[in-house]
Amino acid sequence: MGVKKKREMQFAALTVCHQDLETLRSFADVEGKNLASLLLHCVQLTDGVSQIHSVKQIVPLLEKVDKNGVCDPIIQRCLDILASIYFSLTLKNPLKKVLASSLNGLPECFLNEAAHSFTFHLQEELDTADLHSYRKVMDNISSCMENFNLGRASVVNLLQNVLHFLQKSLIEVQEENRKFAGNHIVQTQLMNDLLVGVRVAMTLVQKVQGPQSNLWNDSSSPIWQSMCGLLSIFTRFLNDDDLLQTIQSTSGLAVILFIKTMFRPSEKLPGLISSLLLQSADCTSIPDWLMSSCRSLCCADVPASALLFLCQGTLAMLDWQDGSMGPSREALLLDTVHVLFTLSSQIKESTLEMFLSRILASWTNSAIQILESSSPSLKDHLNGDSSIPRRLLEYVYTHWEHPLDALRHQTKIIFRNLLQMHRLTIEGADLVTDPFFLELTKSLLQLEWHIKGKYACLGYLVESLGIEHILAIDKTIPSQILEVMGDQSLVPYASDLLETMFKNHKSHLKSQTVTNTWMDKWHETWVFPVLSVLCGGNLDQRSYVIDYYLPRLLNYSPESLHYMVQILQTPIDTETGSCNHRGALGALMACLRTARAHGHLQSATHAWENLVCSARVKQGLIHQHCQVRIDTLGLLCESSRSTEVVSREEMQWVQFFLTYNLNSQSPGVRQQICSLLTKLFCRIQESSQVLYKLEQRNSTPDSEKRSTREQPSVSLQQYKNFMSSVCNILFEALFPGSSYSTRFSALTILGSIAEVFPASKGNIQTVYQLSHDIDAGRFQILMECFTSTFEEVKTLAFDLLMNLSSVTAGQLQGSEKLQDLFQAALELSTSTKPYDCVTASYLLNLLIWQDALPASLSASSAQQPTCGAGEKSAVVERNTLVVIKCLMENLEDEISQAENSLLQAASSFPMYGRVHCITRAFQKLPLHDLRLVSEWKPVLGKLLLLSYRLSTVVSPVIQSSSPEGLIPMDTDSESASRLQVILNEIQPRDTNDYFSQAKILKECDSFDLEDLSTSVSNIDSSAEIKGKEEKACDVTAQMVLTCCWRSMKEVALLLGTLCQLLPLQPVPESAAGLLTVQQVKEIGEYFKQHLLQSRHRGAFELAYTGFVKLTEILNRCSNVSLQKLPEQWLWSVLEEIKSSDPSSKLCATRRSAGIPFYIQALLASEPKKGRMDLLRVTMRELISLALSADDSKGRVPQVHALNILRALFRDTRLGENIIPYVAGGAKAAILGFTSPVWAVRNSSTLLFSSLITRVFGVKRGKDELSKTNRMTGREFFSRFPELYPFLLKQLETVANTVDSDLGDPDGHPGMFLLLLVLERLYPSPMDGTASTLSLAPFVPFIIRCGRSPFYRSREMAARALVPFITIDQIPSTLHALLDSLPSSTDQCFRQNHIHGTLLQVFHLLQAYITDSKHRINADFLQELSDITVCTKAKLWLAMRQNPCLVTRAVYIDILFLLTHCLDRPEEGKHTALESLDFWEDVRRIILGSELITGFPWTFKVPGLPQYLQSLTKLAIPEVWASLAEAEGQATAVPLSFSQLLKSSFPEVRLLALDALLERAASSEQGQKGPPPLLYSMGEEFLLLAMKEDHPGCFCRVLKILYHLNPSEWLPQTECSVHLSPKEFLVWTMDIASNDRSEIQGVSLRLASKIIAYLVQSCEKNKDSVALELRRWVQLIVWSCGDHLPTASRLAVAEVLSGTAPLFLTSPQPILDLQDTLSLWRCVLTLLQSEEQPVREAATETVTTAMSQGNTCQSTEFAFCQVDASIALTLAFAVLCDLLQQWDQLGPGLPILLGWLLEEGGDLKDLMQSPHQGEEEHIFEKSEVNFWAETLTFVKYLCNQVFHLLCQSGCQSSHSQLSHLQRTASEQHRLISQLFRELPLSAEFLKTVEYTRLRIQEERTLAVLRLLACLEGKEVLRAEDCPREWRQEMAPRTEAAC
Repeated sequence: MGVKKKREMQFAALTVCHQDLETLRSFADVEGKNLASLLLHCVQLTDGVSQIHSVKQIVPLLEKVDKNGVCDPIIQRCLDILASIYFSLTLKNPLKKVLASSLNGLPECFLNEAAHSFTFHLQEELDTADLHSYRKVMDNISSCMENFNLGRASVVNLLQNVLHFLQKSLIEVQEENRKFAGNHIVQTQLMNDLLVGVRVAMTLVQKVQGPQSNLWNDSSSPIWQSMCGLLSIFTRFLNDDDLLQTIQSTSGLAVILFIKTMFRPSEKLPGLISSLLLQSADCTSIPDWLMSSCRSLCCADVPASALLFLCQGTLAMLDWQDGSMGPSREALLLDTVHVLFTLSSQIKESTLEMFLSRILASWTNSAIQILESSSPSLKDHLNGDSSIPRRLLEYVYTHWEHPLDALRHQTKIIFRNLLQMHRLTIEGADLVTDPFFLELTKSLLQLEWHIKGKYACLGYLVESLGIEHILAIDKTIPSQILEVMGDQSLVPYASDLLETMFKNHKSHLKSQTVTNTWMDKWHETWVFPVLSVLCGGNLDQRSYVIDYYLPRLLNYSPESLHYMVQILQTPIDTETGSCNHRGALGALMACLRTARAHGHLQSATHAWENLVCSARVKQGLIHQHCQVRIDTLGLLCESSRSTEVVSREEMQWVQFFLTYNLNSQSPGVRQQICSLLTKLFCRIQESSQVLYKLEQRNSTPDSEKRSTREQPSVSLQQYKNFMSSVCNILFEALFPGSSYSTRFSALTILGSIAEVFPASKGNIQTVYQLSHDIDAGRFQILMECFTSTFEEVKTLAFDLLMNLSSVTAGQLQGSEKLQDLFQAALELSTSTKPYDCVTASYLLNLLIWQDALPASLSASSAQQPTCGAGEKSAVVERNTLVVIKCLMENLEDEISQAENSLLQAASSFPMYGRVHCITRAFQKLPLHDLRLVSEWKPVLGKLLLLSYRLSTVVSPVIQSSSPEGLIPMDTDSESASRLQVILNEIQPRDTNDYFSQAKILKECDSFDLEDLSTSVSNIDSSAEIKGKEEKACDVTAQMVLTCCWRSMKEVALLLGTLCQLLPLQPVPESAAGLLTVQQVKEIGEYFKQHLLQSRHRGAFELAYTGFVKLTEILNRCSNVSLQKLPEQWLWSVLEEIKSSDPSSKLCATRRSAGIPFYIQALLASEPKKGRMDLLRVTMRELISLALSADDSKGRVPQVHALNILRALFRDTRLGENIIPYVAGGAKAAILGFTSPVWAVRNSSTLLFSSLITRVFGVKRGKDELSKTNRMTGREFFSRFPELYPFLLKQLETVANTVDSDLGDPDGHPGMFLLLLVLERLYPSPMDGTASTLSLAPFVPFIIRCGRSPFYRSREMAARALVPFITIDQIPSTLHALLDSLPSSTDQCFRQNHIHGTLLQVFHLLQAYITDSKHRINADFLQELSDITVCTKAKLWLAMRQNPCLVTRAVYIDILFLLTHCLDRPEEGKHTALESLDFWEDVRRIILGSELITGFPWTFKVPGLPQYLQSLTKLAIPEVWASLAEAEGQATAVPLSFSQLLKSSFPEVRLLALDALLERAASSEQGQKGPPPLLYSMGEEFLLLAMKEDHPGCFCRVLKILYHLNPSEWLPQTECSVHLSPKEFLVWTMDIASNDRSEIQGVSLRLASKIIAYLVQSCEKNKDSVALELRRWVQLIVWSCGDHLPTASRLAVAEVLSGTAPLFLTSPQPILDLQDTLSLWRCVLTLLQSEEQPVREAATETVTTAMSQGNTCQSTEFAFCQVDASIALTLAFAVLCDLLQQWDQLGPGLPILLGWLLEEGGDLKDLMQSPHQGEEEHIFEKSEVNFWAETLTFVKYLCNQVFHLLCQSGCQSSHSQLSHLQRTASEQHRLISQLFRELPLSAEFLKTVEYTRLRIQEERTLAVLRLLACLEGKEVLRAEDCPREWRQEMAPRTEAAC
C-alpha cells in the first residue's frame, strides 16, 4: 500500500573529442549566446537529463539567428560537431532521440549543410573495418531511418554504400559466428548482430521512398546487385538451422519483402509466391536474379521451418487490403493456409509450433481483411461448413489444451476470428438459427467441463450470439460452471466465462425490458447460485469463488450487495453445523469483505452499523471455519483507501482476533492472517501521516475548531495504544512451550510491524516504533526463539533482531554473556543433534553482524588491517573472517582425529556442524564486494583442502554397496562377517584402523575376528568409546551414517555456495579474483566423483544441488575453457556408460544412484534460448541405448539410459524442450518392459510412470483415471505422431497372442503398459471429420485384449475400451459384444474370453447409464430395452449351467446394473419391462441360486467371494420388494434378511447388514424407511452380536443397534441372549475396553447410548446404575489416551457431545463431582489434541454444553460455531459457571488447582529423562507440539478461576488447600534448585530441560498466586489479577444477534 517512488532516469551524458571541444571554446562568444557557447555548455554538463534541456534549445537559437538565410562557418562547424555527437550516442540513449527530434525542426537554410555533415559522418561510420563496431553502425543506420529527416536523407544519399555495408557486415559476422561455434556467450552476441542487420535491411527497403526507390527495379544498378546479394544472404539464413529461430523468422519476412520490392509485374507476384510455398516452381519461368539468389527455395526441398517462415512473410509483408495483387490474392491466401495445415502435422518442436499458431492466427486476420473488402469468391471457401473452417476448428480442438500458454492463447484468437469469418460470409442472416452456430454451440456444450479450451470458445460464442441463446438450451449452465470452480486449474477459465456471460445477460435484459423487474431475474440467474456456493459448497470451491468470481460480480454490479445481504441475513440465526460448513455467516462476511476491499462499502463501521450487527463480526472472528475468520478479519483490515482511519471498534476486534488465532494450523491461513494484518498496519501508518498533517494544519485557537484539532491527536494516541497492545499480545504468545504455529505467526507479525513502522527520519513521523517496546526480557524471548527446532522460527527471529539492530546492539554490547553465547554456539556446532548446528549458525551470524564477538576473538583479530573504520560492511567482513578462521581451526583438528577414528568423531564431534556454520556465514556475506581479498584467498584455499579431506574420511561409508551406506557395526558374528566383505570391498580407500576390520558392539574398543565365537554372549547394542573429555559415550550405526552423509551434504552445499557467489578469476595471475580456474576445475571433479560413485541418496542428492550451482556458473562464464567443461564432462560420462567397461566406477544400483542427477545438472544448465544441442545429442544417444537389445555389452548401459531418461523427463526445468523425445522414451519403456532382465523391466516401469505424468499431468484426485488427467486421442497423437503406428502395431501384436495355445504366460507383458496409455485417451470431437488419427482402429484390438489369460489385463482392457466408444456407439457395441458370447449349447468356449467380454459389457453399460442422465427418456429406455433383450439371450451365464463363478459374478453384476437403472420411477417404464419378463428372470435366478439351496463349496473355489457379493447385491433389492408386497399380508417371503444373516459366508452377511444399516441410519434421520422390520429383527441382531466372529459384520451389528431406539430392543436381552440390560451394558463396555479397531469406537457409542437410556429410565433409583456409571466414566477417560487410534478419541468426543445435557450441564448433576469433572477434563484434553478432527469434534461438545438453557448466559457465544482455540476458554467459563450453579465451588476448586499442578513423573525426571537414549535417537527433537500449549491451558484456567473468585467467595477445605500449598511450594523450591544446576546459556545447550522447567515453574507460580489470593481475601477484584489474565476477562456486553 506504500507509495511507489518514481524511478529516476539515468543514462550516459554526451561527450566530444578534445579537438571539437577546443573548437567550441574558440567559437564561443563572451556573452554565451551563440550556438558554439550553447554546445560548449551542454558538453560540459555531466548529467544527461540536464543535457536534454540544453539540446532542446538548439533549434530555437538557430531560428533567432536565421536572418538572411546564410549559414556562417561557425554554425557549419557546430552542425558538424552535432552530427559527430549524434553518431557517437548509443541507440538506447534518450539524448539520441531528443537530438533527432530537435533537428527535425531545423530552419531550412541550414538543412543542406546539416545533411552534408550527417552524410559525411555516416560515410565514416560505413567505412569502419572493425567487426566489433558493425553493430554500432547498424544501430546508427536504424536510428537515422526512425523519424529523423536528416538521418533518412543521409542514408538515401549513401544508399548504395549502406546496402554494400550491410551485405559485407552480415557475411563477416556470420563467418565469425561459425568460428565461435560452441561458445554460446559470444555466439549469442553475434547472432543478435545478425538479427539487427536483417531488420535494418528491411527497414531500408520499407522506408526509402522517392526517386531512389526506383533503383530497386533497375537490374543494371549497383543497388540492384546489393539487393540480390542481401536476398541471397537472407535465403541462407532462412535455411540455416544453426541460427536462432528469430533470425530465420525475420529472414523469411525479409525474403518475401525483397521479392515483393524487386519483382515486376506485381500482378504475377501471388502466383510466384504460391509456387514457392507449394514447392511447384517452374525453374525456367523464374527470373535469373531470383534463381541465383533463392535457388534453394526454388529448386530444392525446402525445410519445414523455412516454409513456415515464408508463410509468415507472405502474410505479414504483402498488402492484402488494397487489391494491388489482383484477383490472385484469394488463391494465394488459400494456398498459404493449406501449406500451414500440412506443416501442422509435420512440426512438433515447441518453438516452431508457437510460430505456426501465430501465423495461423495472422492468416485468419488477413482472411477477415479480404472478406471485409467484399470478396464473393472467398466467401464460399470460408463459410463455416466448408473445409478450411473445419480444419481450423480441428486445429483449435487439437491445441486448445496444449501445455504452452502462448499457443493456447493463439487458438482462442483463431476461434474468435473463425466466428468473425463465418459472420462475414452470411451477412444478413439470423445468427441464432444459423446451422453452423447451432452445431458449434451444441458440440461445445456437450463437452465435459474439465476441458479448458471450452471456456474461451463459449465466451466468444456468447459475444457473437448472446447469452439468451445459451441459457435457452440449458439454464443450469451458471451453476455447472460454478461447480467446477473447486478445481484450481479451471478457476481462471470459469470466472472469465461467467463474467462474459453475466455482462452480456445484463446488457441484454436492460435493453429488452422497460421495468426494473429484469434485475431480479439477473440476480436469480447469476447472484443466487453464488450465494448457494458460498453457503454450502466445498472448501476449495468457496475459496476460489471468493477470490476470483465474487470481486468481478460486485465490481460490475455494486448494487447487488444489498440483495446479497438481504438474502443471507435470515438463515444465520437458524443454522448449525460442523466446521466444514461456513453457512450464511461465512457468505455474508465474504461478500462484505469483497465489497469493502473494492470500494463498494464506505467503511467497516458502515457495514456493521447498517448492514450487519457488530456481534456478527465477533462471531465471525472466532468461527469454527477458518475461511470465515479470514473473511471477517479481511473486512476489518482491507480497504480501497490506504489512508482510511482505523476505528476504535476495528482495533478492539483485531486484538480479540489475535488472542485466539495465532495458533492456526494451516500455513495458508497463517499467511493470510499476516498479510491482512500487514495491510492494516500500512493503513495505520499512512493514515497517521494524514492525521499528523491535519494536526499541524489545525492551529486556529477558537473553540469551534478545537474539537477538530483534538480529534487527530486522539486517533494518534489510539493508534499508539493499539500497536503497543498488539505487541504485548505477540510477545506473550512466545511463552515457553508455545507451538510452532503460534511462534511463526507472532514473529511474522512482529516482523511486519518492524518493517511498516521504521525509525523516524527527517520530516516523516512514525506513530509507533517497535524498538521502544523491546526491553531485556523481550530481547531474551527473541533469543530463545533460536532454540526452536523449526528453522522458519529461527529465521524470523534473526530477521527481526536484525531489523531492530539498535536494540540488539545495545543488548549485546557490554553484555557479560557474549563469551558464553559464543562458546555455546561452538558447542552446538559439534552436537550430535543435526538441528543444533543450525542454531549455532544463527547465533554466530547474529554476533558477527552486530559486531558482538567476545573480546578474546576481537583481540585475535586486532592485527587484521582495518577497512574503513565505522563502515558496517567492513566490520561484518572482518568478523566473518575471524569466525570462519576459528571454525576452520576446530574443524582441522577434528578431521585429524576422525582420520584415526571415525566412530569417535561420529559420537563426539560430528564435523558437519562446523561446515554448516561456515556455509551460513558465507551466505550472509556480500561476497562480490569483499575488501580483504588478500586475507580471503589463503582461507579459501585451506577451506577447499579441508573440505576434500573431510569428504575423503566419510566417502567410504557413502560409497559402500550397502543399500544406505556402510553401517560399521552389528550385533552378531554372522552379520559381522558379512560386514567384513563390505570392508574388503572399500579397503583400497581405507586409511585407518576403523576400516580394517568389522567390529562387534561390546564393551571394548577392538577385537580379533577369531575371538567372535567367545564374545557373542557379551554383545551390547552400542559401542562404547571415549570422547574428547574421556567420557564414555555410546555410538550407534545411525550416528555414523548420519555423520557421514550430512558431512557430504554440507561439503557439497559449501562448494556450491563458493561457486555461486564468489567471482571467478579468469587469469591465474590476476589478484582480483578469489577462486582460480584450477580450483573451479577441482570442485567440478569432486562433484563428478561423488555423483557418479556415491550410493547414499542423501549424499548424491545434495552433491547434485551444489553441482547445479557450479554448472550454472560455468555456462555463464566468459572463460572458454571453463565454459566448455560441462560439455566435456557430459561426453565423457556418456562414453563411459556406453562402453560398459568392467573397471568402470559408475554406481550400478537399480536406479543408477547419482548418475541421472549428474547428467540432469549438465543438461538443465544449458542455455534455453539456444539450440539445446547438448540435450538433442544426449537424448538421441540415451534413447538409442534404451532401445538397444545388444547383450554383448550387458544390460547395465540400458538400465543407466532408462534411469537417466526418467530423471530428464521429470525435470521441469527442461520444459517443452524435452517433449520431442517423449515418443522415443515411450517406445523404450514399453519395449523394455518385455525384457527378461528384471533390472531393465524395473527401470522401464519407472520411466513409463514419469512419462505418463509428463504427458497427462500430475494426478491430483483419487480417481485413477481422473478427467483432468486424460487427453483426446487427436491431441495425443498430434503431439506424438510416432506413437500412433507404434502403439497400434504393438497392440495388434499382443492382441494376436492372447488366443495362442502355447500357454506362455509371459507372451505379452507389454499389454499392461499399452492399456495404461490407451485408457487415458478418449475420442476427439472432430474424429468424425478426419480419420487419419482416429481411435477407431484401436477398438477391435482392445476388445481382443479382453481375452488375456491375466485377470488384471482383462480388467484394464475393459476400462480402456470405455473412453474409445462414444456415447452414441455404446448400444451397438454392447449388442456386438453380447452376441459374441457363447450360447448354452456351444461345446467349446473359454472362460477367459467370456470374462473379458462380460467385463467390457459391464463397464460400457455403467458408462452409458451414468452419461445418459440428461437424455430424452423415451429414447434412452428403448435402447436400454434392446440391451436387456440381448442380455437375456445369454441368461444361462448366470445359472448353474455356467460352472465358472467368476463369469457368473460379472454377469450378475450386469443384471444388477440393469435392475438398478430400470428401477427408476419414470412413467411408462414398467410396461416396457413387464413385456420383457425381466423381473421374473431375475427372481428365477435368485430363487435358483445357492442363497436358497445352500452352498456346496468352500473358499478354495476360485471366484466364490466375488460371486457371493454379486449375488447378494442382486438379491437384496428383491428382498425389499418382496417385503413391500407382503406388507399387511400373510404370504411367506421366499428370501428374507434373516436367511441372509444366517449365511455361513461373511460376504453375504456383510452386504445384508450394510443394507439394513443404511435403512436404520436413514430412518433415524427422519427419512422414509421401514423401522418395524428392523425392530422385529432386534432379537436376531442381539443373537448375531453374541456369536459373530467376523469383525466387519460384528461392527455393523453394533452400529445397527446404536441407530435403533434402545427402548425397542434392550428389554429383549434377557430372553434372547440371557443377559440383563445392565449385563449387556457391561458386555458392551468390555468390548470397548479391549478392542482397538473400529469396533472400539462403535461399542463405546453404543454403551453410552445404553447408559443414557438406563439413567433416564431409572431417574428415581439412580444408585442402581452407579457402578456402571463409574465404569463408563473410567472407560471414557481411558479412551482419550494417546495410545489409542484417532477413531477412539473421535468416538469419545461424539459421545460427550451427545450426553452433554445429561452428564455435563444438567442443573441436577447425575454423577458425583469427581466423575463430572473427569468428563470435563476429557473435553479439555480433546480440545488440546494434536489431531484437528478430534479438536473439531470436541468443539462440538463445548458448543452443545454452552447452548443449554442453564448455560447459555455463561458466554456471549451460545449457539455459535466456534474454533477450538476459544472453545478451551469457553469450556472453562461454562464449567466455572456450573460449579456455582451446583454450589460445588468449594470442593471443585482444589480439583481445578490440581489440574494446574498436573505433571507426569517426578520433577527430577525433567533433568534426567532427556539424557536417556539421547544418542540412540539423534533426530529426536524436544517435545514438539503443533497445537497443544500447556501454558495456554494454565492461563485460561487461571483466568476463569480468578474471575470466579472475584464474583463469589469460596469455602474450600482447609486441609485440601494446605496440601496444595505444600506441594506447590516444594515444587517451586525444587525447580529453583534444578535451575541452579543448569549450565550457563542453558536455553541453548539444554533446551529441553530448560523449557520443561520454565513451564512447570509457570504452573507452580500460578497455583501459588491463586492460593495467596484465597488466603488473604474474601472478595477479590479483577484489578488484582495479572495483566495477561485481565485480557481474558473483558466484560461481556454484546449479546449475540
